[in-house]
Amino acid sequence: MVIAEILPAGVAVSEAFADDPAAFLFPEEAAAIARAAPGRRREFATTRLCARRALAELGRPPAPLLRGARGAPSWPAGVVGSMTHCEGYRAAAVARRGDFAALGIDAEPHQPLPAHVLEAIAVPAEQARHRVLSARVPQVCWDRVLFCAKEAVYKAWFPRTGLPLEFGEADIALRTDGSFTVRVRRRHPSPEHLTPLAYEGRWVATSALVAAAVAEPATAPSTATVPIRAADR
Repeated sequence: MVIAEILPAGVAVSEAFADDPAAFLFPEEAAAIARAAPGRRREFATTRLCARRALAELGRPPAPLLRGARGAPSWPAGVVGSMTHCEGYRAAAVARRGDFAALGIDAEPHQPLPAHVLEAIAVPAEQARHRVLSARVPQVCWDRVLFCAKEAVYKAWFPRTGLPLEFGEADIALRTDGSFTVRVRRRHPSPEHLTPLAYEGRWVATSALVAAAVAEPATAPSTATVPIRAADR
């Protein structure tokens, strides 16, 4: 597994490297994706199949998983989770809300970002660190890892807070050991307990994929650094 390697114990993960023809949708889900192209419907169904398999590990029965505000999936009561999909990969991670306050996962193709995208998503400090990392470990597409980490942070942040988060509001320091730290500094007014918010996360790269994950323990204060440890799987 890919994302399971970078998530802590207590998080259930399921993944697929191809769309499953047996993946089913509840009527409500099928209606939500009815106008999409066939490939998008298959991707949607397989990602939700992953989510249902992960939920089954928590003892939860199959249920519709609809999109809520800003497209974030709506999970059953008492559950936090995150989904991701990219070419050749679909995955979902879920946990009990009593154990984790938020989860965020993202996977991307292990390829450089298109031209000028890094400048659009990265603050100056991130761009400086990117130059150092690229010189030190050139076989990793660090710009893509950064983008992936920012997406994972957003997927943990938004369901937890209900607030938007721009790319430039999360300053991420990637490390070569597969970890990263995050400082969230919102430009717009927000509740004092949400500014700043610190996370720690993990990333992994294969020849085809990069993936990143953030998991916030339920007991961690919102202004404290949130530790992540690799799962013992």
